[in-house]
Amino acid sequence: MQVSDPNNVKIYNLSAGKSLPEWLSERKRRSLLKKNADIRRRIELIQDFDMPGISTSVKVSRDGQYIFATGIYKPRVKCFDVNNLSLKFERCFDSEVLTFEILSDDYSKLVFLHCDRYIEFHSAQGKYYRLRIPRFGRDMQYHYPSCDLFVVGASNEIYRLNLERGQFLQSLFTEASGINRCTINPIHHSLMIGTQEGRIEAWDPRTRNKVGTLDCAFHCVTENTQLEGFPSITALKFQDALTLGVGTATGQVLLYDIRSNKPLLVKDHMYGLPIRDIEFHNQMGMIYSMDSSVVKIWDKQTGKLYTSIEAQADFNNMCVVPNTGMMFIANEDTKLQTYYIPSLGPAPRWCSFLDNLTEELEESNFDTVYDDYKFITEKELDDFGLAHLKGSNLLRAYMHGYFMDARLYRKARDVAQPFNFDEYQRKQIRKKIEEERTNRVQVSKLPSVNKRLAQKLLDNELDPKAKRKTPNLLKDNRFKPLFEDPNFEVDENTEEFRLLNPVVSQLAKSRRIELNKKLEAQARFDIAREEENALEGKRSSEESSLSDDDSSDDDKGWAKEVQKQHKLIKRETRQREWEEEKARREENQETEAVDRSESKSAKFFKLKEGVEFMGIRTVRQKQNKASLGQRLQAEEVNSVRMLGSLGNREMTFSTKKLKKSGGYSEEKTVKHCAERKRLSRSAGKIGNKLKPKFWNGKRVV
Repeated sequence: MQVSDPNNVKIYNLSAGKSLPEWLSERKRRSLLKKNADIRRRIELIQDFDMPGISTSVKVSRDGQYIFATGIYKPRVKCFDVNNLSLKFERCFDSEVLTFEILSDDYSKLVFLHCDRYIEFHSAQGKYYRLRIPRFGRDMQYHYPSCDLFVVGASNEIYRLNLERGQFLQSLFTEASGINRCTINPIHHSLMIGTQEGRIEAWDPRTRNKVGTLDCAFHCVTENTQLEGFPSITALKFQDALTLGVGTATGQVLLYDIRSNKPLLVKDHMYGLPIRDIEFHNQMGMIYSMDSSVVKIWDKQTGKLYTSIEAQADFNNMCVVPNTGMMFIANEDTKLQTYYIPSLGPAPRWCSFLDNLTEELEESNFDTVYDDYKFITEKELDDFGLAHLKGSNLLRAYMHGYFMDARLYRKARDVAQPFNFDEYQRKQIRKKIEEERTNRVQVSKLPSVNKRLAQKLLDNELDPKAKRKTPNLLKDNRFKPLFEDPNFEVDENTEEFRLLNPVVSQLAKSRRIELNKKLEAQARFDIAREEENALEGKRSSEESSLSDDDSSDDDKGWAKEVQKQHKLIKRETRQREWEEEKARREENQETEAVDRSESKSAKFFKLKEGVEFMGIRTVRQKQNKASLGQRLQAEEVNSVRMLGSLGNREMTFSTKKLKKSGGYSEEKTVKHCAERKRLSRSAGKIGNKLKPKFWNGKRVV
């Protein structure tokens, strides 16, 4: 969708964008939609809203449900259903269609005027009847009160064909040599014709008499206008019972009140091209006037330009959707142009989603960029010697300068400045500085979390000899928390990392060894190819043995490193357990000392009121009847959890001391152990004294 804003009025071209040919397969279409952004962003408002060659005319049915368009080649008509936004039917003809009329409210009755003097009638099923008129036709109108079809053309006659009786009636004879256009007033149903001589004749179909004449060509000639040709009538359109719009072949639009022979307003397109269509916008009081190059929308009272639509291909016909801001234009291109102007009215009911779409686009500001134009100031224009082009079509005034075609700008620059040595020297110096910057050491800032992992990834990315280039996790948003969130930091002191790290380092080392071997083998192969071929078998065996030895040495080194880490982990585990056991023993000793001191002192307990003392046995029975949770709260329960690489283990135990009758206390146990050590030492000294001694093989007493 293309957006333009001439005169600060937003105009949306809904037909802009690349179109896909019909012979493409569905798979190819999907691939193009993924790759090409222009095709993906286009809006296809109505499916297949185009013609094989060019489109000649377009109209909307009175109920607003169907859009009809004619074109070539092959000559055809297409009917589009707006409820489904797709093609309803397509019919072909033997000759080109000049114009057509919709006789019913829907698509059931149509009449077509061909360029070979034929008039063709169509019903809902298809072609119904075909007849021929005496002269070549140019325009036709249907008169609803009398069911007469008026046909005008290259003669002074107005042919009347009564569709109720199915026969030609007496023609109406005019004073013109040829008639270009005709229209019927929707209120009083009078017939207006526009002649080649620049006059308008008014006829009353009831009496079949001429009731008035307007000389429009006379009012087109003024002091400020220079006409290139004769201002014959090329367009006619009624707004209401009195207002009539007239277009001439020299590019003027005249607005008449049919009660006066002088125009209310004369609007000049300034292009000198024939006016092809005129439409009225009743709600805003605007007038649409179209020639082959532009559609101008201007105020009915003052003639001030509101906005304009410039043609990329010549315009042929225009149709404004009633009570909306949308219009369809048939042009010399395959696509029928669809324009939407939100300031002139809402979107039609069948495409109401356009209102929401345009509102979202208006909220976002887009910079206007002209790819094919170059902006130059007044000074640059004078330096190039192109000041004489001011006011011509080659320059478009904008702010403090002009827009010029980029091709013309390049040619003028080359002529004015054949070779600018200073600019060339600056470019070369800048290029040399950029080359030197690339050779400098690039300092990369490491993240705050997992610095070693980030440095490893950067080294892998910058290594030109790496086999596989892995994607950089530092640039991937999915892994962003890995280098920012402290919860994801790798703990190198854990058992899992210490056991896995020798394997990873050994793999990196083996890769470097393999790469060095390949480089050495390639160098040897390039230096002495013939010599290597002669000793191929021997060298291969030596290399294989070396590789086996190296691999075995690598395996041994890896195994030793893993065993070393296992021993360190076990040693640290034992040390940690011994410290925990020592702390637990000290805590138990302190608690036992407190218990002994409390047991020596007598304790007195107070009974509740109204409770008799039944002995200690009742207290124990209450303890046995208590729940598991209450008993656990009463006891001191401790737990130990051990974490390891092979799994986690947990042990729960009670520190409450169970006293047994006849058992040894802890103090006696300690004394007993000390006594045994003393006895074993004394026995060892006595044995050393009694041991016999020898000197030079002989016993010495």
